[in-house]
Amino acid sequence: MVINMAASEAVLRVPSGSLSPSSRLSSSFLTSTPLLSFKPSSTRKRRGIRCTNSLARGKTSHCPNSVFKGKKLQSTRCKCQRNDVEENIRSTLLPSDGLKSDLDEMPLPVNGNLSSNGSAQSVGTNSIEDEAWDLLRQSIVYYCGSPIGTIAANDPNSTSVLNYDQVFIRDFIPSGIAFLLKGEYDIVRNFILYTLQLQSWEKTMDCHSPGQGLMPASFKVKTVPLDGDDSMTEEVLDPDFGEAAIGRVAPVDSGLWWIILLRAYGKCTGDVSVQERVDVQTGIKMILKLCLADGFDMFPTLLVTDGSCMIDRRMGIHGHPLEIQALFYSALVCAREMLTPEDGSADLIRALNNRLVALSFHIREYYWLDMKKINEIYRYQTEEYSYDAVNKFNIYPDQIPSWLVDFMPNRGGYLIGNLQPAHMDFRFFSLGNLWSIVSSLATNDQSHAILDFVEAKWAELVADMPFKICYPAMEGEEWRIITGSDPKNTPWSYHNGGSWPTLLWQLTVASIKMGRPEIAEKAVELAERRIALDKWPEYYDTKRARFIGKQARLYQTWSIAGYLVAKLLLANPSAAKFLTSEEDSDLRNAFSCMISANPRRTRGRKKTQQPFIV
Repeated sequence: MVINMAASEAVLRVPSGSLSPSSRLSSSFLTSTPLLSFKPSSTRKRRGIRCTNSLARGKTSHCPNSVFKGKKLQSTRCKCQRNDVEENIRSTLLPSDGLKSDLDEMPLPVNGNLSSNGSAQSVGTNSIEDEAWDLLRQSIVYYCGSPIGTIAANDPNSTSVLNYDQVFIRDFIPSGIAFLLKGEYDIVRNFILYTLQLQSWEKTMDCHSPGQGLMPASFKVKTVPLDGDDSMTEEVLDPDFGEAAIGRVAPVDSGLWWIILLRAYGKCTGDVSVQERVDVQTGIKMILKLCLADGFDMFPTLLVTDGSCMIDRRMGIHGHPLEIQALFYSALVCAREMLTPEDGSADLIRALNNRLVALSFHIREYYWLDMKKINEIYRYQTEEYSYDAVNKFNIYPDQIPSWLVDFMPNRGGYLIGNLQPAHMDFRFFSLGNLWSIVSSLATNDQSHAILDFVEAKWAELVADMPFKICYPAMEGEEWRIITGSDPKNTPWSYHNGGSWPTLLWQLTVASIKMGRPEIAEKAVELAERRIALDKWPEYYDTKRARFIGKQARLYQTWSIAGYLVAKLLLANPSAAKFLTSEEDSDLRNAFSCMISANPRRTRGRKKTQQPFIV
């Protein structure tokens, strides 16, 4: 390996069980009395992190955390630490800057504490929010007595578990943000640091290992026999990098979401000690080097395969899908903010800055679509061979689909789903557009235009339950060819035009950032009519989202968390700023220089005073 994380090779230690959960991890994570140790497996292919309780006689006690008993997850506490979780987590000692003062003004529910068995305490009310908090807390997974994440779904009546009992990186993001907004920081801190230790494990698929720096799609807490002593057991964090996933696709978005959550943690708590740790800085750099590595592609966008993000099945988004580009841009902005200056980082920061400029220009210029742009494409000349070609990607005007002609409103626009040579994917993908607003990948005018578009096409994108993951759905022969006749992605279901309540929180952040919270308020009010009665499904089917998804999981954690984050942010809009990014002046100046160079007519580079190499 080129880079080796220091923390993964060292023995990690947790403080003594005499401390409370809040002070145990807020003081100095894994650096106090060596009661517990975490060590990699002795097998050649290191499968995960192991937890052992080193006793005086050299034995290891059983830590039966987060195991399934029957049909429902039973989160029991680790016996190697005392059950003192009743102490209020809000007592965590953190710096007073950041947004903590804003969050302190928000009312805390009386179920802010957990009972000794890890389940939520009753609040005595029947409101939707109280029910959502109860369900979210019941989904918490414990590792050696510490909360480490939330499982994907916790339906007590489901007979098929599959991988919904695992902690997914992307699924935990709304859960983590909900806990941050409530001032319960430990679970987010644990998640960040433990998933970091999984980053450097060597996972293979048919004797091939992915690039170093890849974050797992998910992980699971397993209880396994102790090496050399079958009578004793220990806990292991077992990650999945895609080698067990449907389609065997590695998750590109996991590392990007991890960086975004890390920055959100520091912004919200004011505690920058986590992001300044040597192992965390190394983890950031490994992700960046993996994403910024030179390849054969001419475009500044990330080239990925189908199924590498939230849409994790074959849906015709291979190439340069908007969702990955928006998360990539956001992660670059967040990483630049968190990287500590040092001699070894100069080249990486320079490459990061250059990529930000090129990526923002590429997306804003070539992915943008409105009535003006459709008319321009409609009159494209093709087969243009020159540096000053207008139709750079050789897009044929006949590609403009018939549905788009009537679908595009006179006011508003959006970023298309994908762009490749001789191909434009004109579908509207919600997450990519919303996160382009949040991260400032889209310009201010484009951001408002996207929200204008959402309002104009409310009946199609929202209807009876927010929010369509994409529009329109593929049907007929197109569906059969592109999805491979996927029985789960049938038209207007799942990823193929289904409606996902978890997208409420991204819609809320984008709306608040642009000063238009009424859009999110309307969507949340609509969701509240059904979502709890429908038992918090994963997604909805049909054009108007009238049916619960035919294969949707109930009590889906990120549906619950997405609703809670939306409600918390609408109650305190100022808290949304720890998730958003504003375009800085240097980046704006560099982008202006590229525009003034008029790339549609010349290949030459214009000398500027800006510090970026473009």
